[in-house]
Amino acid sequence: MIIAGIIIGLLAGVLGAILGLGGGVVVVPALEFIAPHFGHDLKIQEAVAISQIGVLAVGIASTAGYLKRNLIQLRTGYLLSPYTVVGGAVGSLLGLVLPAAYVALVFAVLLLYSAYTLLRGMKRMETGRDKASPFVVPAMGFAGIMAGLLGIGGGTVQVPVMNLMLGLPIREAIATSTFIMGITATGNALVYQAAGLLDARVACAIALGILVGARLGASLQQRIPAQQLKLFFSVLLLYTAGNLIFKYWL
Repeated sequence: MIIAGIIIGLLAGVLGAILGLGGGVVVVPALEFIAPHFGHDLKIQEAVAISQIGVLAVGIASTAGYLKRNLIQLRTGYLLSPYTVVGGAVGSLLGLVLPAAYVALVFAVLLLYSAYTLLRGMKRMETGRDKASPFVVPAMGFAGIMAGLLGIGGGTVQVPVMNLMLGLPIREAIATSTFIMGITATGNALVYQAAGLLDARVACAIALGILVGARLGASLQQRIPAQQLKLFFSVLLLYTAGNLIFKYWL
């Protein structure tokens, strides 16, 4: 299971850094599907708890690389991160009390909506800034709730919000989302640890894989065209949502 965790972490790290995710869209479903083959009866809440450490690892590993390339909008990150931190605490507490099937359903619906918003905005210009939408703050708070509840880092909400509502080019939205998610994940992980749901061994294995994979992903991201990033991101979200709905509701 430790070796499997490292491999999951490598994949999550590469995709997380490239797409601005915490890796949770890989880590949570992968742990859910793989753990039973290794004799682990893993609840989705435990997978979410482990994923919080993965999100933190992505934030640490990727932020340095993005800062060197001046892709992170630090002012935007500092202004928006308090809303995601508060939302993350609320979401983590909800994750402790909601039934697993409903957590999975919320996860799937979120992924489907995020894929839709990105595909709808495929033709958006990648330069310039729009006037900020008044829905940015509540949307970022919602991103924090989803990060705490689902262990996804919040990038599935934050990237579309910053790209489509704030007008940040997709690469800057991804980099800024990565910076914010590292801050948010710290508080989320503490909540799940206090509840006794965090498997430290598996979490460390996944974090190790992510630390390596995220450095590779950050260097690959600048070589991939922005429209291809959006399309690949959307396909990944649709695939993950389908898997969760099939497992818990079909």
